[in-house]
Amino acid sequence: MSERERARERDLVLAPNEYAFIADETKGNINAYIGPYKSSLANTDQPVVFDIESKRFSRCSLEEAILPFAVAPVGWYLVLKNPTDDGEHPKTGAINNLVELEVGRKVNLPGPVAFALWPGQMVRVIQGHHLRSNQYLVVRVYDEEAAKANWKNAVIKPQTPDEDAPAEVPELTPDLTMGKLLVIKGTEVSFYIPPTGVEVVADVGGEYVRDAVTLERLEYCILLDESGNKSYLQGPAVVFPRPTEVFVQRGSARKFRAIELSENSGIYLKVIAPYRDALGHGHEVGDELFITGKDQMIYFPRPEHAAIKYGAQAIHYAVAIPAGEARYVLDRNTGRIRLERGPCIFLPDPRKEVIVRRVLDRRQVELWFPGNASALAHNEHLARSGEGSGAPVPAQRREATEEAPAADASFGGNDFQRAQSFTPPRTIVLDTRYDGAVAISVWTGYAVQIVSKTGERKVIVGPATYLLEYDEVLQAMDLSTGTPKTDEVVDRTVYLRVLYNKVSDEVEAETRDLVQVRVRLSYRVNFEGDPQRWFNVENYVKFLTEHLRSLLRGAIKQHSVQDFYPRAVAFVRDVVLGAQGEDGSRPGRRFDENGMRIYDVEVLGVEIGDEGIETLLVGAQHAVVEQTLTLDGERRRLELTRERERIEQEVQTIQAGTQQQRLRLQRAEVEAAFELERAKIHTEAEGRKARLDSQLADQESLDAVHAAGLARRRSTSELELELSDKQLLQRLRELQGEVNAVVDKAKAVSPDLIAALQAFGDKALAEKMAQSMAPLAILGGQSVSEVLARLLRGTKLARVLEVAGREPTPADEGDESGSD
Repeated sequence: MSERERARERDLVLAPNEYAFIADETKGNINAYIGPYKSSLANTDQPVVFDIESKRFSRCSLEEAILPFAVAPVGWYLVLKNPTDDGEHPKTGAINNLVELEVGRKVNLPGPVAFALWPGQMVRVIQGHHLRSNQYLVVRVYDEEAAKANWKNAVIKPQTPDEDAPAEVPELTPDLTMGKLLVIKGTEVSFYIPPTGVEVVADVGGEYVRDAVTLERLEYCILLDESGNKSYLQGPAVVFPRPTEVFVQRGSARKFRAIELSENSGIYLKVIAPYRDALGHGHEVGDELFITGKDQMIYFPRPEHAAIKYGAQAIHYAVAIPAGEARYVLDRNTGRIRLERGPCIFLPDPRKEVIVRRVLDRRQVELWFPGNASALAHNEHLARSGEGSGAPVPAQRREATEEAPAADASFGGNDFQRAQSFTPPRTIVLDTRYDGAVAISVWTGYAVQIVSKTGERKVIVGPATYLLEYDEVLQAMDLSTGTPKTDEVVDRTVYLRVLYNKVSDEVEAETRDLVQVRVRLSYRVNFEGDPQRWFNVENYVKFLTEHLRSLLRGAIKQHSVQDFYPRAVAFVRDVVLGAQGEDGSRPGRRFDENGMRIYDVEVLGVEIGDEGIETLLVGAQHAVVEQTLTLDGERRRLELTRERERIEQEVQTIQAGTQQQRLRLQRAEVEAAFELERAKIHTEAEGRKARLDSQLADQESLDAVHAAGLARRRSTSELELELSDKQLLQRLRELQGEVNAVVDKAKAVSPDLIAALQAFGDKALAEKMAQSMAPLAILGGQSVSEVLARLLRGTKLARVLEVAGREPTPADEGDESGSD
C-alpha cells in the first residue's frame, strides 16, 4: 500500500448529523468529532465506540466509528443517560473535548430534537404513546426529585380536548415516591410523553401501551392485587387496573362470561370472607352456599366466594328421572340413602346431597338379572373405576367461564340472525338405564322377597316394577334339580314362580309283595294365601318332593303290585290330591308352612323293578285284554241284535202311533166343526139376548128419563099452581073488596038490580077465572069448569059455575041447530 493510500485511510470525513469518537492514545482523552467536519488522524488517534453492554470504549475501524445523531421527530422522545450538568450537547462542525457527565442519571427529551452524544452517553429513541380510550400506560418514578420538578413538563393531550381548558395531566396521585407506579388511562389522555424522572414500563412482550379490558353486559373480569386480594368488576365498563393489580387470565382470556343459572342448575360456593348480601343476611367464613336459578338467574362471582368444583365441573345440573325410575341420594350429614322417584327433574343440593350409584357384585347380577350381559359388564366397570359411590355425575358438562370472542370488524350491535334453511329443534337422548336406582321387574306369575339391612321384609308379586332402596337386597333361594330331585346341584334364584309352577320328580317305592316300582310324576303348584309365608322354606322343591315321596311310598306299601299297577294313575292322584268329590273336583294338597298347594298331578309313567314280574303282569294283562275283547265282541253282537229289534219295534210303534194320530186328528176335526156350529148358534142367541137386554135396558132408561121429566114438570106445575093460587086469592080479595065496595054503594039499589049486577059480576069473575085456570086444566087433563068447581067448591061462585054450566053456549046452540 502506498503512502498516499495509507494517508487517505486516516482521513476522517463527517457529513452533517454524523459524529465519531477518537481516542488519543498518548493522553487517554476521547474527543467527539462532530460533522460536518474533515480531519486527518494521527497515528496515535484511534477510532472507538461506546459499548452499552459493557459500558467501555472499544476499538473499531474508522467506518464503524461514524455514528448518526440521536434524532427524535415530533411525537417522539429521547431517553438520554449520563447527561451533562448544563444540558449542553457537542457543537457541530468541531472537535469537542470530553466534559463532565452526570453519570447514572437520565433525562427525557421530547422531540423534535437532534444532537450528537458525548462520549459515555447512551440514548434510546421512543415513539410518543398514543392511547385509545381502552388503553393505558404504567409509569414508574425512577427519580423522585426530578419527577416532582418536571411533572408539569410532561407532554399530555387530553382524550376529549377543550380549547378553553389547559392540557394538564390528571391528578393520578400526589405521591411521587421513588419506585411508585402510576397508571395513565386512555379515557383521560390520548397522547403522553413522560417527563424526566418518570419512565414508561413495558409489559412482558415489550409493549408500552397496554390494553384495558372492555366488558360487555354479562361479562366480568378479575383483578389480582399484590396483596393477594381479588376484585371482580362487571360490565359494561372499561377496566383499568391499578398499578399493583394484574388481570387474572385463564389461558389467553382476561374477561369471562357471567354464569347463567336456571331452576335446574346451580353453583356450589364456599364463603372465604365474611360479608352481608343484598338482603342483609350475614355469612361467615366457612359457610357453604348453593345458588340456583331460583335465587338468581345470573351469577357474578364475588371476592368472598370460592367455587367448589368436582374436577372441572363448576355448575351442578339437575338430572331427569323418568317415570318408573329413581336415583339413590346420599345425605352427607346423616349417611342415610333415600330414593328420589320420578317423574321429576332433580337438582341435588351438593351441600348435603350426593347422587350415588349402586354397584352389584357378579353374583347379585347373575341372580337378579339372569342372562343380562350388559348389566354384568356395567357393574364390573363401576367396580373397577370406583364410580359407585363418587360424586354426582351430571347429565352434561360445561365450563363455568369461557373466553370472550375477539373483536371483529363486522357490525357489533344487537342483531337477529335467521337461518336460510330449516334448523331442527334441539333433541336429547336420555339413556338412564344404569344411572338410577336398581329396578327389579317382576313378571306375571312370579314373586320376589325384598330384605333390608334392618330386617324388614316385603314380597313383591308380579307384574310389578320395584325400585330397591340402597340397603335392600333380594332374598335368594336354592332349588333342587334333576329327576329325581336332589340337592347335589341346586339352581340359585331370587324369582319364585307362584302361579302354574311345574315340579317333576321320580318316586321309587316297594309294594306289599316286595316288588319295586318307579313312578314318574309332574306336579302343578300354586302359592296361595299370605305372600309373607311363601319364602319361609328355602328349598321348596326339596320340601315338596321329599314329603310326597314319603306319602306315596307309604301308600304303595299297603297294596300289592297286582292291585297297584292297573290303577296307578288314579291311586297316585288320590294320594296326592285327595279323594274325588261328588262334583268331580279334588281338594289338592296344601302346605301350611309356605302357602304352597298342589292342584294337579300328572303320572308320566310307572315302571316295575322286576322284569319277570313285569312280564307276568303284562302277560296277564294281555290275557285279560284278549278275554275282554272277546266278551266285548259278543256284547257288541248282542247289542246289535237288541238294537235291531228295538228299532223294528220302534218302527211299528211309530206307525201305529201315526194311525192313531190320524184318527185323533179326524175326530178332533169333527169335534171342532160341531163346536164351531154350536158356537155360532150360541153366539147368535147371545146376540139376540144382548140386543133384547139392551132394548130392555134402554126402556128402563127411557122410563127413568120420562119419569124424571114428568117429576120435573109436576114440580114446575105445582109451583106454578101454588103461585097461581096465591095470585088468585090475592085477586079474589081484591075483587071481594071491589064487590064489597059496590055492595056498599048499591045498598040503595033495588034487590033486582043487585041480583042482576051480582049475577053479572059472578059471570065476569067466572070468565076471568076460566081464562086464568085454562093452563092448569090442560096440564091436569081436566076441563076448566071441573078445575074451577073443585077450586070454588063451597063458595057462592060454585053456583054461578053450575048455572053457567047449565046455560047453553052460542057454540052449543050452533051445534044443535046444525044437527037438527
